[in-house]
Amino acid sequence: MKFNFQGTKAIYLHEMDRFRRTLLQSLISPVLSTSLYFIVFGSVIGGYVENIDGISYGSYIVPGLLMLTLLTQSISNTSFGIFFPKFNGTIYEILAAPISTFETVLAFVGAGATKTLIVGVVIFFTSTFFVEVYVEKPLLMICLLILVAFTFALFGFLIGLMSSNFEQLSVIPTLVITPMVFLGGSLYSLDMLPPFWQTVTYFNPVVYLINGLRYAFYGVSDFNIWISVSSMILFLVICITAVTTLLRNGYNIKS
Repeated sequence: MKFNFQGTKAIYLHEMDRFRRTLLQSLISPVLSTSLYFIVFGSVIGGYVENIDGISYGSYIVPGLLMLTLLTQSISNTSFGIFFPKFNGTIYEILAAPISTFETVLAFVGAGATKTLIVGVVIFFTSTFFVEVYVEKPLLMICLLILVAFTFALFGFLIGLMSSNFEQLSVIPTLVITPMVFLGGSLYSLDMLPPFWQTVTYFNPVVYLINGLRYAFYGVSDFNIWISVSSMILFLVICITAVTTLLRNGYNIKS
């Protein structure tokens, strides 16, 4: 079957246009929230915290806060993007169009990941106004950012498919992802925890993502970088499998 470039492009541009129309909520809000974290934790609390692994506290928390934004924005952008057509009934226009399941997912996930990466880049440059930031391995950083953005955009698509109302749509980002990021070493090193809580933290998958990004920035990590990359790829495969299965069965869409 020939790839429907025009159909994929139309959905992609429609989602990007929604990003432009809701710029205050989609871009300004997360940037302001992250700036407050830098002011409170980086500038104020950072003055009372010693350097961690030879890095100032304000600089040390940049990868963690960037990962927090990537995860939450990737999920919310794509989950709302597929849920809203279900909510207002326009999903049937997409289903009736001559566009395959793969092309539909690619358009929604691609738009969600693009919006997330735009927000991430803006936050990265915003952080340089508050703390000193340097990147030792820029190519690795770019690869990790793209991998995380696309993987969790796909996860957001999965949440949007399975959600039947707006409350279900916000449960995972609010009650699961955000606590996992804060408890995953985004604002501290695992060496600062007691042995028991270090062991507990090892079961938090987000901690491997944060450490992978921190390694790309400063060359320091509590884990081997390949653990971060392999866990990300594994989660990507799981999301692809789940989305493919649900769409093939028309779960929560055709019924």
